[in-house]
Amino acid sequence: MNRKLKLSLIDGNFSAEEAKEILINIYSTKINFHEMANFSSMERFGVENTVAVKRIQILRKNIEKIVELLEEMNDKNQNFIISSEIHIRLEDNL
Repeated sequence: MNRKLKLSLIDGNFSAEEAKEILINIYSTKINFHEMANFSSMERFGVENTVAVKRIQILRKNIEKIVELLEEMNDKNQNFIISSEIHIRLEDNL
């Protein structure tokens, strides 16, 4: 069985508005995932999921950086080339 997989997630040329929409949607989905993980931890164990809380902060900062870059460059009427790959590999639990 192949234990590695590489998939293309984003690969294209986008206007500033398209790039903003695509990237913010992806980051928002990840934030929602971690918020639900934290909520579940709070409900089940009464403690925060520290990994989820940390990831949420990082992802929100990344959104700020994306918005800042795209707003700065939007005045120049340029397109953005965005590419992203997903790498999946199986890890043995020891």
